[in-house]
Amino acid sequence: MAGVLRGSAWVMGIACVAIGLLHVVGGNAAIPGEGDAGATVDSLGRFLGAVFAGYGLAWIWAARQSPVPAAAVRWLAAVFLLGGAGRLLSLAVHGRPHWFQLVLTVIELVLPPLWFWLAAADERAAATAAVRPAGA
Repeated sequence: MAGVLRGSAWVMGIACVAIGLLHVVGGNAAIPGEGDAGATVDSLGRFLGAVFAGYGLAWIWAARQSPVPAAAVRWLAAVFLLGGAGRLLSLAVHGRPHWFQLVLTVIELVLPPLWFWLAAADERAAATAAVRPAGA
């Protein structure tokens, strides 16, 4: 399970950095269905793209630690889950968004429970290895 945690943290980090930078560079064109949303949405999208890239860097930082820190994974998962909850709130208030946003909502609601479950896997593996006698 420790390998799954570390691997998923790397994938999440790289994906978030790439997506964030795409939004910084692409502006409105990077938001499905919002290519002509105007300067205010463009500014917001580029700013939040930078924030999302930073979020991805936090995942990469966590993946590079030995062991992967459970507290960091839980906080990062909670932030992602909060994003999914925000999308649900938007769905309730404004209705159905572009179909791709619905796919993202599902991802943002499904992955955090997995990370909460895996969060301490690497710390447990390191603790087990530390108490195992040499050569055993």
